Parts: sequence; structure tokens; C-alpha cells
Amino acid sequence: MTTLVYLLPAALFLGALGLSGFLWALRSGQYDDLHGAAERILIDWDDKPER
Repeated sequence: MTTLVYLLPAALFLGALGLSGFLWALRSGQYDDLHGAAERILIDWDDKPER
């Protein structure tokens, strides 16, 4: 029973930390362009003229 006294606040703190990190990522625009990074890897930006 005494273990719950330590584990319950630790679990609540880690949950709040994860939630605040997720909300920070939403506010800072981390999820604005979901398709851009996935499609950017397929684009060939090597526009050098061939010799």
C-alpha cells in the first residue's frame, strides 16, 4: 500500500509531462504539414545540368 503513495504521484506527473509536451508540439506547429516531409523525400532536388 505504501508503494501506491509513491507510484500514483509519479504516474500522474509523467502523464502531465507527456500531455504538456504534446500540447506544446501542437501549439508550435509540429503537426501543420503532415504530408510535406513524406513527399519531400521523393523529390529529386538535384537540378544540375548534365554534361
